[in-house]
Amino acid sequence: MLVTVRRLATGLLCATGTTMAGVAPSPAQSNEVNVYTYREAGLIKPALDAFTKATGIKVNTLFAADGLAERMRSEGANSPADLLIAVDIGRLQQAIDLGVTQAAASDVLQKAIPAQFRDPQGQWYALTLRSRIAYVAKDRVADEALTYEGLADPKWKGKICIRSGQHAYNTSLIAGFIAHHGEAKTEEWLKGFKANLARKPSGGDREGARDILAGACDLAIGNSYYVGLMRFGKNEDQKKWGDAIRTINPTFAGGGTHVNISGVVMAKHAPNRANAVKLLEFMVSDTAQHIFSDLNYEYPVVAEAPVPDAVKSFGALRPDTVSLNDVAKHRKAASTLVDKVGFDN
Repeated sequence: MLVTVRRLATGLLCATGTTMAGVAPSPAQSNEVNVYTYREAGLIKPALDAFTKATGIKVNTLFAADGLAERMRSEGANSPADLLIAVDIGRLQQAIDLGVTQAAASDVLQKAIPAQFRDPQGQWYALTLRSRIAYVAKDRVADEALTYEGLADPKWKGKICIRSGQHAYNTSLIAGFIAHHGEAKTEEWLKGFKANLARKPSGGDREGARDILAGACDLAIGNSYYVGLMRFGKNEDQKKWGDAIRTINPTFAGGGTHVNISGVVMAKHAPNRANAVKLLEFMVSDTAQHIFSDLNYEYPVVAEAPVPDAVKSFGALRPDTVSLNDVAKHRKAASTLVDKVGFDN
């Protein structure tokens, strides 16, 4: 059973937005596991419910949009957290840098997850993949393939929409570009990319599709799973946005498609470590990977896992082989370059 507010021993684990109550020490509880999550609880609830059904282990969650790794650091050895789930490599690396994680050794995880999507020492593991793709106007763009380098091609002048360059999804993409080409070439690329923007970077990924429908741009950069949420969700306006676009999985020259991940780290003082390992291993099972793909429109991280037709419709995914550890190392430089070239201005 998943709960977002649940009493943990003598403490209270709860959150509303980014305002959270204090958490008192929580002793190990043999039949529970405590998850701090930057990912909205509703998006992981079906998989956690399936875990509880399969094992009898209760899952308690604490959601917040920000500050969870810092919270774990302030809680120290008294932290009830067993796992921390995040929606990008940057948040995972931040937790590691703050010293609130520990390695989670597991033959199951090592076998199931490709090398570029896990830390060699077991400090973090990807759970799902979202490709950073191009949404293009069905009626105005004939291209069937695209490189990230090509986003700086003058043929796209005034035709590209994107959210802020400082958003984690985009700093990750830019960091991937640095990993391939170095900072100097990335700076020049960003200048050309900026020159092609149709409007000031703003909004979210779905707004790019909205603006394509409105004729404000011909191409937008967004995560793949948003396409599923638009096309198959209940919002009638967003269905129109999703139906107005085709999708292309761009690649780096000589490389593959950049992916963002949802991923997880083990808390340094995990009071229910054995149960946390069981949950980690369940997350790469066929059952959990199917739930993530079928309900959230994400690519499974396990290469052999079946891909639902809705996800297949985004295009065959050939992930870039650059390690996300290498991408994470360049995130600070990526953020600096965004400001240097005035990308968001």
